[in-house]
Amino acid sequence: MGEHIAVEDATKVYSGTAKALDGVSLEVGQGTVLVLLGPSGSGKTTLLRCLAGIERLSSGRISIGGTVVAGGAVHLPPERRNLSMVFQDYALWPHLVARENVAFALKRHGLPRAERRRLAGEMLERVGLGRLGDRYPSELSGGEQQRVALARALVGDTGLVLCDEPLSSLDADLRERMRIEISSLVRLAGATTVYITHDQSEAFALADVVGVLERGKLVQLAIPEQVYAAPATPFVARFTGLAGELAVRVLGARRHGGTVEVEAVSRSSVRPLVARVGAHGLDGGDAVLMVRPTAVRLGAPEDTDNHLLGRVADVAFRGRGYEHAVELDCGTQISGVFAERRAGRREPVGLRLDTSGCIVFPAGAAATATIGGMHRSGNGSGAHTSGDLGARGGVAGPEHALALEAPEIANEVARWR
Repeated sequence: MGEHIAVEDATKVYSGTAKALDGVSLEVGQGTVLVLLGPSGSGKTTLLRCLAGIERLSSGRISIGGTVVAGGAVHLPPERRNLSMVFQDYALWPHLVARENVAFALKRHGLPRAERRRLAGEMLERVGLGRLGDRYPSELSGGEQQRVALARALVGDTGLVLCDEPLSSLDADLRERMRIEISSLVRLAGATTVYITHDQSEAFALADVVGVLERGKLVQLAIPEQVYAAPATPFVARFTGLAGELAVRVLGARRHGGTVEVEAVSRSSVRPLVARVGAHGLDGGDAVLMVRPTAVRLGAPEDTDNHLLGRVADVAFRGRGYEHAVELDCGTQISGVFAERRAGRREPVGLRLDTSGCIVFPAGAAATATIGGMHRSGNGSGAHTSGDLGARGGVAGPEHALALEAPEIANEVARWR
């Protein structure tokens, strides 16, 4: 059974440096897969190490399964926190064969050696390595070593599994296969999982809930669809994938449904478009339009429904079609523009922008905001309460509402999964 996790105002300050964690608060429901997403230096590894007990909090509190494990004078060591960890570099004992590496995690349970061997063998079968149990780590491939590390993490039946970028050292094809295996196995085990990565496609494919960190602050905590459809800050929008950004003028008042009419400040603009208002709201006529790749459609320059005109700067074949980079007259480049047909380099083209993937923020919007108070991610039953931040500070809508409002976005996240 997965453990419930509560992190309250967690702060970590290293001597003589800025805060690695700055007042992070969140809850993770039993059996939920939480993915912490952020660039290097965002604090995701520090938060994971504080959950594990490897690092001591400077202030704040962490509870696992209702037991306070960190806070004030309390700091339980890792072995007393009922958790297991999957490391980026596998961390296998080189002098032990695969079966012995997995069985090592059962020693603290006081089981007889024969029982440990049996359980280790069963877990290796589950990860597809039953016939390789007598091989040393040096005799296994990178993917096989990572599966041994995953088997070791799951065999002890702990309530919490922590994953420290376990796929970053694998090649692309193996990384995707291992992502599916990790997702299946931790959910089958019912374990609460906290997984860190800097790869947004990996995060969206794996997570029940995504937490985005920037400079030690938790800036958004929501289901993947909500993070993609309604990024809480310009930083979240940029980090989770944009085709491009455009300076725009706001042409009217905010409409019912949270949209507004805008026009690009560029000679490339053909006609205004309707965009969704970001979490900051709007405070004037100047704004920044952030465009998701899913929102851009390539067309002929003479099409009457174009919003922008430009020329193809580059084109790349992606198997299912072509991705184009289109340069506008103002010098701005819109990338990741998908089309089934190939447009030639320097060919004039038109671009149509769909409202669902166009988010507008004030021109001077702060790049960082924090989540106020405790937000919950998941309840162990598959239904998730997901908070976003900014002016609304409220609770995000359910997944089916997003699918109805923005089917292109829901389909894009589903493709990653």
